[in-house]
Amino acid sequence: MEKHPKPTEIKLHNKSRTLEIAFHSGENFDLAWEYLRVFSPSAEVRGRRGKDRLLVTGKQDVAVTRVEPVGNYAIKLFFDDGHSSGIFDWRYLYELGENRDRNWAEHLQRLATGTGADAGSD
Repeated sequence: MEKHPKPTEIKLHNKSRTLEIAFHSGENFDLAWEYLRVFSPSAEVRGRRGKDRLLVTGKQDVAVTRVEPVGNYAIKLFFDDGHSSGIFDWRYLYELGENRDRNWAEHLQRLATGTGADAGSD
């Protein structure tokens, strides 16, 4: 992974329900809104100590209603289920893009086995 990834473009696509983010190094990722909600960097999802990620369920139809810049290092996403406490910094967004397939497969496995506390109502 690049040491300091910086986005060159961020687009919200309502029709495909994705956030497209292009980085100066040439990578381009389309991240589904559900994926972003499930992997929010907020304390509610990550757990109170930043580990032991909680299992977030029932977010298939979640929508991103607003994107706001946070300084020149991150964005804040506002979801229509009321969740808005996660700040997605550039490095985390890059990691989400780079590891999307593995992260999503692990999430689906956790859903199938029911491992991890349910955070579907936050």
